[in-house]
Amino acid sequence: MGTLGRAIYTVGFWIRETGQALDRLGCRLQGSYYFQEQLSRHRTLMNIFDKAPVVDKDAFVAPSASVIGDVQVGRASSIWYGCVLRGDVNSISIGSGTNIQDNSLVHVAKSNLSGKVLPTIIGDNVTVGHSAVLHGCTVEDEAFVGMGATLLDGVVVERHGMVAAGSLVRQNTRIPSGEVWGGNPAKFLRKLTDEEIAFISQSATNYSNLAQVHAAENAKSFDEIEFEKVLRKKFAHRDEEYDSMLGVVRETPQEIIVPDSIKDPKSLQK
Repeated sequence: MGTLGRAIYTVGFWIRETGQALDRLGCRLQGSYYFQEQLSRHRTLMNIFDKAPVVDKDAFVAPSASVIGDVQVGRASSIWYGCVLRGDVNSISIGSGTNIQDNSLVHVAKSNLSGKVLPTIIGDNVTVGHSAVLHGCTVEDEAFVGMGATLLDGVVVERHGMVAAGSLVRQNTRIPSGEVWGGNPAKFLRKLTDEEIAFISQSATNYSNLAQVHAAENAKSFDEIEFEKVLRKKFAHRDEEYDSMLGVVRETPQEIIVPDSIKDPKSLQK
């Protein structure tokens, strides 16, 4: 951002501050009849009671995820967009290389009817599919939980066990190693093949690699994002074969010149 850009940004900042001050003044004048819009209180990592999340420096937690309270996330694990991990009345432990995919919910139980303490424990290289619900259960290393599956209190999924998508696993069910369970309520379906067992490990590796890409993108500064936006316009490529298949004729766009005010942020760091 050049000198002119910084000046414009500063003017914009003070205009917004002035607007907020006027809004607060108007609210006071309206007294008890005013409506005040509350700002979002979302925090990706949040303490609760005296407990704080512990996330490994090489783990990825998406900005829109919520990791709350007594939660541990291991090395190279990934917590994706919209996930909620709420360790308020008990603890959540996630091993290394595990992925908890978008919109999944992980919670705990203080105890069950028999008084057994029920934290949620998820091992290493586990895949938890989109929108799954895990509550007070244990998922051992290299197990697989399908999309939309629900695991209730006391469930144990052994190493290389698989829960099919959309399944409901009832309380205190144990899914043995090498078996696929599915349905509502979940029941034994069949044995896993060697190829499927290998796929579980590969899925975890794929998500660890993909998480690095998302982490790098989320870490970019505003200047880097704006610079890449200009480059995409400048070097945009249209597939002529694809266009002809659709019957689309495009005019050749004029060459886009990158403005002097927009510089490559990486070159400025040299």
